[in-house]
Amino acid sequence: MSGVTDAFSGTYAEARGKFLEAATAAGLQVDSHLHPETGREGEVLAMDVVRDGPVDARSLLILSSACHGVEGYCGSGVQVFALRDAEWRAKARAQGVAVLYVHALNPYGFSHIRRTTHENVDLNRNFHDFSQTLPVNEAYRELQPLLLPEQWPPNDDNKVATDHYIGSRGMDAYQAAITRGQHEFPEGLFFGGTAPTWSNQTLRKVLQTHARQARRVAWIDVHTGLGPSGVGERICACRDDKAALARARAWWGGGGATPVTSIYDGSSSSAFLTGLMWTSIYDECPDAEYTGIAMEYGTLPPFEMMQALRAEHWLNIHRDAPPALAAQIKQQMMDAFYVDTDAWKDQIISQARESLFQAVDGLTS
Repeated sequence: MSGVTDAFSGTYAEARGKFLEAATAAGLQVDSHLHPETGREGEVLAMDVVRDGPVDARSLLILSSACHGVEGYCGSGVQVFALRDAEWRAKARAQGVAVLYVHALNPYGFSHIRRTTHENVDLNRNFHDFSQTLPVNEAYRELQPLLLPEQWPPNDDNKVATDHYIGSRGMDAYQAAITRGQHEFPEGLFFGGTAPTWSNQTLRKVLQTHARQARRVAWIDVHTGLGPSGVGERICACRDDKAALARARAWWGGGGATPVTSIYDGSSSSAFLTGLMWTSIYDECPDAEYTGIAMEYGTLPPFEMMQALRAEHWLNIHRDAPPALAAQIKQQMMDAFYVDTDAWKDQIISQARESLFQAVDGLTS
């Protein structure tokens, strides 16, 4: 496919520029929700929303990027390519499906090469009813002293203790303890927050404006980090609902060629999670039949990804770190969530495009 590499960008500002240009070239209007902070280079940050299709469409497909900031380098490329893809746009239009592109759910993390929002919150752990008691992650509490030591790189004692934890309990337990989310340590990893973030509140407004008219809604949220490099795991992003999982598997399973996994039955590379972003659809569009997936593209092995996250969180706490170390950590973070090779990008677009065509067929089946 031509134009694959050019759809991706090396900075948030470049990615936003390409997205806005692609929307304009397609004759589509942009609804920009400006972020209260500025970017890493002082640039304007925004959650930009583009709708391709009539406002009264009964079927709506949402394609979103940068829920986890730095993962937007992949997701934005998918969205830009899709907006430029005449065949894809014609297919959705012919089958009566409106497509909602939500670019940079977390623009702050995208620009600053962070996974979290400006509140240091993991957006995909932030969708809770905060008037209720929040989940407690006791396994994370045990690990917290090891994860963010006083110095970086960690000293030998920290390495030995970390290796002992993984050796005695396994890598899966280590990953699950950290990634499940926690609400106890505001400077820690995978912090779910104690109130709705700006991104949470803004996304809800977007859904209220653009999704409430639809009777059937599909959602593909692009992520990176877990699994074999370049392989897109289709993770069911619905409630623990057998009917919704069955629809997701029928739509995106490819007859077994592209299996849809679930955090509820243990088939996913992801741990069991709470406070997930897509649960907002049930609140804001209660009358719609909803079916969704997170498209999770692999990058590095889990331990290397965790090390990058630990380093970047350490840097956020120690902002007076030497410039060379800070630059090294930011590059390590980029490498953990975005593989800057033509081969990887080709894999990303090929699988994303397939999932988009599958979604339209599913919505109109």
